[in-house]
Amino acid sequence: MLFPYQIKSEEAYHQAYKQSIENPPAFWSAIAEHFTWKKKWDDVLTWNFSEPNVQWFKGAQLNITENLLDRHLPTKAHSPAIIWEPNDPEEHHRVITYQKLYEKVCQFAHVLNNNGIKKGDRVCIYMGMIPELAIAVLACARIGAIHSVVFGGFSAQSIADRLYDAQAEYIVTCDGAYRGQKDIPLKSVIDDALIGNRTVKKVIVCTRTRTPVSMLKGRDVWWEDELKKVETLGLHDFPAVAMDAEDPLFILYTSGSTGKPKGVVHTVAGYMLYTHYSFINVFQYQPEQIHFCTADIGWITGHSYIIYGPLSAGATTLIFEGVPTWPDAGRFWEIVDKYRVDILYTAPTAIRSLMGFGLGPLHGKSLASLKVLGTVGEPINEEAWHWYNEQVGKKRCPIVDTWWQTETGGILISNLAGITPSKPSWATLPLPGVQPILVDEKGEEILGNNVSGNLCIKTPWPSVLRTTYGDHERCRTNYFATYPNLYFTGDGAMRDENGFYRITGRVDDVLNVSGHRIGTAEVENAINMHAGVVESAVVGYPHDIKGQGIYAFVIYSGAHGDETLSRKDILTTVTRIIGAIAKPDKIQFVSVLPKTRSGKIMRRILRKIAEGETENIGDTSTLLDPSVVEEIKRGKL
Repeated sequence: MLFPYQIKSEEAYHQAYKQSIENPPAFWSAIAEHFTWKKKWDDVLTWNFSEPNVQWFKGAQLNITENLLDRHLPTKAHSPAIIWEPNDPEEHHRVITYQKLYEKVCQFAHVLNNNGIKKGDRVCIYMGMIPELAIAVLACARIGAIHSVVFGGFSAQSIADRLYDAQAEYIVTCDGAYRGQKDIPLKSVIDDALIGNRTVKKVIVCTRTRTPVSMLKGRDVWWEDELKKVETLGLHDFPAVAMDAEDPLFILYTSGSTGKPKGVVHTVAGYMLYTHYSFINVFQYQPEQIHFCTADIGWITGHSYIIYGPLSAGATTLIFEGVPTWPDAGRFWEIVDKYRVDILYTAPTAIRSLMGFGLGPLHGKSLASLKVLGTVGEPINEEAWHWYNEQVGKKRCPIVDTWWQTETGGILISNLAGITPSKPSWATLPLPGVQPILVDEKGEEILGNNVSGNLCIKTPWPSVLRTTYGDHERCRTNYFATYPNLYFTGDGAMRDENGFYRITGRVDDVLNVSGHRIGTAEVENAINMHAGVVESAVVGYPHDIKGQGIYAFVIYSGAHGDETLSRKDILTTVTRIIGAIAKPDKIQFVSVLPKTRSGKIMRRILRKIAEGETENIGDTSTLLDPSVVEEIKRGKL
C-alpha cells in the first residue's frame, strides 16, 4: 500500500486515534519514517503550552521540497503535478509534470540565489493564481528562504504593513492578474506599497497581463530575463538546502482582534507531516486522482491543500486562476468535467453563491468523475450541504466538512471521506493526534455530550503555529494565555451525543467573511482613517452568501450631507487601506455609540441590532445613556 498510515475503516480510525493519544511520539515517528530526511531526529516531541514552546522532530534535518518533488521522480516524473486552468476558458491550459516542476523550481531557486536571496531571508510573494506562484513558493523552500504570500486582493497599505512586520527584503510579483472580468494591477500596487520603504532590495516581476509597469533600475527585474540567464548556463538542478526541523517555512498573515495583522509562523517538518497526513486521510486520496481546491494560494487553504499536502502525496493538484461565476456560473462544473476531477474542495460561500443561480448552470454537466466533496472556511449550513450533496455529488460522494485555521496549519476536525460518519453542518470527529475539549468562561472543562462551550486543544499536533513573527508574546497572549495550558481556538462549539463537534462561530472580535478572518479592529481603524469619521464600531451579522457580513455603525461629521456618497467615500477608504475583502456590507450612520461609563463600546448590543434582534437586547443598565439604543434600533438598515 502506498500510504500504510491511510485509515481505511471506522475501526481503524478509532485504533489510530487511541494510539495517537496514548503515545504521540511513537504514532508520529512511525509516519515520519516514510519521508526523506537528511538527518533523523533526536526527540519526536518536546512541548510546553504556557510559554508556548513546541518542537517536533528536534535535531532532524530535511528539505520539504525533496519530499514534494525529488522523491517522486523515480516513479512519477512524467505524471502531472499541476494542471493550470486560466481565467479565460478560451486560453490554453497548462500541464506541468513532476519532472518539469522540479526543473522549474530548481531554476527559479537559482534566480533567487542570483538576486542575493539566501536561507532565512523573508520573501513577500504577491501574485495571481498562476503556476509561477507555486514555483516561487517551492523555490523559496528549496533555498531555505521564508515565503510570505499575500493575497492578490490586498491593498498597498496592507502589503506595506506586512513588509514592515516581516522586514522582508525581497518581493516576487506579476505585472498584473486576471480574476473574472477584473484586471488587477499587482506591480503598481507593490510600487505604492514601497513608497518610503527602505528595506526591499529586489522586486522580481513575472509577466502575465502585459500591463505597462514601472521598472526601477537596480531594484526591479523581470522573471523571464532572470530565467534566461539560468537557462543559458544549462542549470536544471539546485541542491536542496538542509533545514532544521524547526526552521520557519513560511509566515502567513491573519487578522487579529487588534488592528495589526499577525504573522503566523509554520515550521518545516511538522507542517510537512501534518498536511500530508491530513490530505491523504480526510480526502481518502488515491494515486492518480485529480484534486481541485478552489481556494487562493494567498490563504492557508491554498498553502496546505493546493501546494504542500497534494504534492507531498504525489497527487495532481489543479490551480484555477478565475472565479466560479465567470464567464458564467457553470465554470466549476465545466472544470470538473474537463479534467475529470476526483476531489472538489471549496467554501460554503461559493456553494451558496452558486445555489443562487439555480440548476441551469449544472445542466449538461456530468460530474461523474467526482468521488469526494469538501468544504472549508466556515461551518456549512444544512441547506447548502444538501444542495452540494444532491446536485453536485449526486448523493454518491461523501462530503468532508473540515474545521481548521491558519494557526493550525491543517485540518483538525473532520469526517474522513466514506470512512467515518458525516452529519450535515457538523465537522464531527478530530483527526488522530488532535485532542479537542470544551471549556466554560472560567476555563473549566465541560464534560459529557450534548454540551457547548469554547473550543480548545489540549496537546500539540505537528502543524501547530510556533510563534507570531517578531512578537512571541503576542502568540502567547492570543492563543495560550486565555486558558492556561490550552490552545484557545477563538471558536465556540457544540458536542452532540456521538461526540461530534459543530463549530458555532467566533467568540472573539474576529469576523469570518466568506471563510476569511477579518479583525473588527482592523476594519474600524480603516473606517476611522476617513476624514469625516469621528468614531466607528464594526460587528458581524448573518449573510445569506458570505455566512457573515460586516455591519459598521459610524459617527460621521463630513462636509456633505449625502449619505449615499458618504458611504461610498468610506468604502473607498477601507478598500485603499485593507482591500475590497474588508468593505462593510452595511454602514449605518449614528449620532452616538452605546458606551459604558468607562467608555467601552458595547458591541454585544450592536451585534444584536445588526442581527435584527430588537426585543431581547439584554442589560443596558451599564450604559452611559441607555436611550441611544432605541435611536440606533430605529435607524437599522
